[in-house]
Amino acid sequence: MTKTKVVIIGGGWAGCAAAITAKKAGANVVVYERTDMVLGLGNVGGIMRNNGRYTATEESILLGANELFELCDNCSRHKNIDFPGHQHANLYDVTIIEPRVRRLLEYKGIKIYFQQRVIDVIKQDNKIAAIKLQDNSIVEGDVFIETTGSTGPMGNCLKYGNGCAMCILRCPSFGPRVSLSYKAGVEDILGQRSNGSFGAFSGSCKLNKDSLSKEIVEELNKKGVFVIPVPKEDVNMDKLNMKVCQQYALKEYAENLVLLDTGHAKLMAPFYPLEKLRKLPGFENVRFEDPYAGGIGNSIRYLSIAPRNNGMKVDGLDNLLCGGEKGGLFVGHTEAIVTGSLAGHNAVRTLLGMPLLELPRNLASGDIIAYANEEILKEEGLKRRYTFAGGDYFKRMKQLNLYTTDTKLLSNKIDRLNLLNIYCEKLV
Repeated sequence: MTKTKVVIIGGGWAGCAAAITAKKAGANVVVYERTDMVLGLGNVGGIMRNNGRYTATEESILLGANELFELCDNCSRHKNIDFPGHQHANLYDVTIIEPRVRRLLEYKGIKIYFQQRVIDVIKQDNKIAAIKLQDNSIVEGDVFIETTGSTGPMGNCLKYGNGCAMCILRCPSFGPRVSLSYKAGVEDILGQRSNGSFGAFSGSCKLNKDSLSKEIVEELNKKGVFVIPVPKEDVNMDKLNMKVCQQYALKEYAENLVLLDTGHAKLMAPFYPLEKLRKLPGFENVRFEDPYAGGIGNSIRYLSIAPRNNGMKVDGLDNLLCGGEKGGLFVGHTEAIVTGSLAGHNAVRTLLGMPLLELPRNLASGDIIAYANEEILKEEGLKRRYTFAGGDYFKRMKQLNLYTTDTKLLSNKIDRLNLLNIYCEKLV
């Protein structure tokens, strides 16, 4: 058999994870990324291993998807820290992570094509034969993985948010994201807010650290966390309902400003009026780093989810898989890597006609994929977000006894399931 060609559209955390596991399974892998950087929202994120993400991280490492998690650990500015509602978190440095991930993929022989926006698909029966790029060139492949995310184009942020947030995704410069599953005839699923409107605001902003007072910077550098009470007249509980990141939609985040040190100062709020922010002691000269419109709004997410099975294959198409936010109402880098890793491995299984791997539900990684798929069929389920780090799903993890920091226990469990290093198996 000729070597399998897996084409990945989108170079965020999910796309990078899919590329690595597809490569490990023996495929020839190419990634098409519309901007000039990999990682997408991962360039302004940075929170790893908090709460149930610790469990999911260790599960993935034991399954054989270790590289990206180990790289994040190695790039962490702070390890094993606590902040309101969260324990044992690592905060990776967003200013150094992207080139290291890029070099990792290149070292593994994965070709990344930058500033290559995919605008359409060419179908044959129930299969995608090729993708079409913005310059009208055609790229053929055997199996395709869509990890384009759910944010953009600009019109969505205008319609459902407070305008273009001028965020790291840079739609005005690199063009809008296109839903390829929709282009192939599969209807998108749209997430909702509690009031029934579509989408949700990204949950945090980045402040320029040098624009903060010396005292705040010193505490951030030392502890990784800085918390300051919000003036009572500015406490707004309703703002919590806007957040996509429901693991941070806690009372503490309305009554306080919480900053985390991820290289920049990560402000745990979807947006915050600049004039109000500058009234706080130590914030007199503060400015936003991302999004630049963080005083009035943030990017709108969860407007393009593909229906899929628990092996991450898109419904109705024989050779399209998905990962990250494209594959469900998932929140976070860990969740993107978990779903992307499964999609990459299963891309090779798809071409070989093998049964797709479904992670068992006695693993948190398997349960969240299946549970989110069940809940998305319910009206209320479209208003929820699914993350190992908090909200309803972390409660479920604890109820089902899936949450643990005991790596030996996890190793024994995955060994009993005969899944140790499953992602390292060469299939082609």
